[in-house]
Amino acid sequence: MQTKGRRGRGRTSLWGLAALLAIAALTATVGGGSGLAATPSMTGGGKKAEFQTNAPNAILLDPASDSILFEKNADQPVEPASLAKLMTLEFVFHEIKQGKLKLTDQFTISENAWRKGGAPSHGSTMFAAIHSQVGVDDLIRGIIVDSANDACMAIAEGLAGNEAAFGEMLTKRAREIGLEHSTFTNSTGYSDPGLRVTVRDLAELTRYIIKTYPDFYPYFAQHDFTWNKITQQNRNPLLGMGLGADGLKTGETADAGFGLAGSAVQDELRLIIVLAGTKSDKERAEEARKLLDWGFHGFETRVLFAEGQTVGEAKVFGGASSYVPLVGPGIVRLMMPRNNEERLSARIVYTGPVPAPVTKGQPIGKLEVHRGDNLALEVPLRAAEDVGRGSMSKRAMDAVTELMIGLFRAGVNRL
Repeated sequence: MQTKGRRGRGRTSLWGLAALLAIAALTATVGGGSGLAATPSMTGGGKKAEFQTNAPNAILLDPASDSILFEKNADQPVEPASLAKLMTLEFVFHEIKQGKLKLTDQFTISENAWRKGGAPSHGSTMFAAIHSQVGVDDLIRGIIVDSANDACMAIAEGLAGNEAAFGEMLTKRAREIGLEHSTFTNSTGYSDPGLRVTVRDLAELTRYIIKTYPDFYPYFAQHDFTWNKITQQNRNPLLGMGLGADGLKTGETADAGFGLAGSAVQDELRLIIVLAGTKSDKERAEEARKLLDWGFHGFETRVLFAEGQTVGEAKVFGGASSYVPLVGPGIVRLMMPRNNEERLSARIVYTGPVPAPVTKGQPIGKLEVHRGDNLALEVPLRAAEDVGRGSMSKRAMDAVTELMIGLFRAGVNRL
């Protein structure tokens, strides 16, 4: 009788549910000092903040606190168009960071890249000449500023031989950095039945790029780029809105509509926004501005748990102690609407009982905090202390208890 966590990741232990029946559930108020039982509520009165967007798919998050301020169809697979180029860029950044590629390395603009991604394609291009050699640094700028398909194809062919093979490499890399629901089939974002992403994954990709590649992220704020005596302007409308935007990428095709992955900073608060499926470049710009304005002016940071403060506990099997306290990675913060004490609910999600011995710092599960019906925060949890193996009689008692719960579970499943 285990309950799946969000998107099937992790499980709420039956021990946690049983604990609620056996012991008094602890309740924590925002900013309060109580720990949490397995499925507590964190209460504050008030009306739920409302926000509407015309974008079919959207997400807004604060990468510092991991708070999700807004989401709409965030896990629905969509065509990314040129937003897929962010995955190509991440792959290149990673190769450079690993020492496998240098900014001065040269790639060839093949006839295929020139015809399908260059000037003859009448699509987004940096107008690189056929059979010319272009350095990695310029290819990166071409992809970011010009959304250059020829640059992407040159990289794909140079690193993998062809687009299909490079798409497989991108998908593998996406899984490595935690993008669970996105699949890539090419370097450019050209329409393909197998090419699908979610705006949540694109937001996670954006956060990863900002955090992992501080030397490369400033490229996304470049307003123009000149190649082959042709100057093009950055297509990101956020850069000229005075919102503090410094990235990242737009995308558009007839099938995908108009999408955007962006980020902006105001008063040391960074927000990440991803939109997909808007009807025009004007609507895309308006909806992005509206959502960012709402995020910057309508929210404030609340501390849920201090650094090292016990968040809750997990049941231990065969241990000297029956439970192990859990802590977050540091201060646990949440972005909350200003002057609006929404009701929060939280639960600790883990697979349990956790077998002893347990080591301090051992990953155990996660804390999920919901604001209304939406997931607002997800924080990994670790053991706050060691729990050694229990005595023979203690382990035997735990085994009997687990057997009884197993029988109870089987009986419930037959009902």
